[in-house]
Amino acid sequence: MEMILTGMQEDARERFAAAVTAHRHAMYRAARALLDSDADAEDAVSEATLRAWQAFGRLREERALKGWLIKITVNCAYEHLRKGARVTYTDDLEPLAGGSEDKHDLGLWDAVCRLPEDHRIATVLFYYEDMTTAEIAKTLGVREGTVRSRLSRARNRLRMLLKEE
Repeated sequence: MEMILTGMQEDARERFAAAVTAHRHAMYRAARALLDSDADAEDAVSEATLRAWQAFGRLREERALKGWLIKITVNCAYEHLRKGARVTYTDDLEPLAGGSEDKHDLGLWDAVCRLPEDHRIATVLFYYEDMTTAEIAKTLGVREGTVRSRLSRARNRLRMLLKEE
């Protein structure tokens, strides 16, 4: 069965594809900030992309598109965590094979990944995605003051982690 798209449907599909292409890295970083593996983050982004496409016609303000896509991605990542979809990938085990005595440089991203989940997602959205505290609060469903305190605690913890290096 061949589907014939109207000009309006074709335009919506192109706008959606352009938006996902423009914001796919932000979606991935948000998912990766919550999930422990690249594969799980990719799954969350794929699910978020599908859900976003299904709801794209209901989006009222296209200027809010980035935040909307990230919110859907964060929700998918949290859902992934709730389902307990935990898989141990052999790639993740390789660093452990050399023994725990091996010390490697702790980069900034590694330090961010060691933050508690609520601090980590706020940090990624603020510093990596340049979202305001108001946008982050709306995306995560918390108050703006909560976002500010999470960022402050995250900065303090990052200072400690990076000094340990």
